[in-house]
Amino acid sequence: MTRPRVGVAVLTMGNRPAELLALLESVARQDENAVRIVVVGNGAGSLPVLPDGVDGVELPHNRGVSGGRNVAWEHLRECGDVDVLVDLDDDGLLVDTDVIRQIADLYERDPGLGIVSFRIADKHGQTQRRHVPRLRAKDPMRGGEVTTFLGGGHGLSMRMLEETGGWPEDFFFTHEETDLAWRALDGGWTVYYEPTLLLQHPKTSPARHAVYYRMTARNRVWLARRHLPVPLVPLYLGVWAVLTLARTRSATGLRAWAGGFAEGARRPCGVRRPMRWSTVWRMTRLGRPPVI
Repeated sequence: MTRPRVGVAVLTMGNRPAELLALLESVARQDENAVRIVVVGNGAGSLPVLPDGVDGVELPHNRGVSGGRNVAWEHLRECGDVDVLVDLDDDGLLVDTDVIRQIADLYERDPGLGIVSFRIADKHGQTQRRHVPRLRAKDPMRGGEVTTFLGGGHGLSMRMLEETGGWPEDFFFTHEETDLAWRALDGGWTVYYEPTLLLQHPKTSPARHAVYYRMTARNRVWLARRHLPVPLVPLYLGVWAVLTLARTRSATGLRAWAGGFAEGARRPCGVRRPMRWSTVWRMTRLGRPPVI
């Protein structure tokens, strides 16, 4: 096949202009150029002055992570010269100069590769447990096939996005990566964690967002309703509910979680397309059956 052409997309809310420009500089330093770079201002007002060759798209309202990434995908799709889309957090940094080349190499070797997950580490090289996309997370340097991926840094096949339908916009924030990964796996695509692809990123907690507990609960329910065979829905939600009750120390968080769970059960979740049992078995063989 011909060399895959890589495009880069960055979503910003306009509150980290210095970090955004530093990220774009790190993209410009790559030893293989991205054919397109787009910055989507997600209800951010006016974007800062962007470097030459970087497209800017300003949205009047915040469409969430899923909605903003769909806008970036649609922009690069209209350009017609991108085969692989790389999403990067606006406060991340590419410390190595061969990231784009590595991405192109991976997709050139494997046309069935749908999603590649980066490793995320802070400036000291430490990776948070939640940033390792598998259950056995002690060694962040162990790569391989996985069943989900990291939102902060990843590569996506444009053909895979066309087949799966892109990001679940109603999710807004949290678990949108798992929703996309499950659809990709069910479509026969590979999801791969490649720890040599590094995005430097400050240590953070997802609970810093006020809507975290509610949207986490709502979107978990939607995941089950949208994608799991009927017998697995109560099992998946039951395991997750037990773990949440055991781990959450905030009474306010638990109340928000309960409200989100009810919202997920009550509100429409989009089109239901339960995964095949062969996909359930594939995920089980990869170490993460869709009940955990």
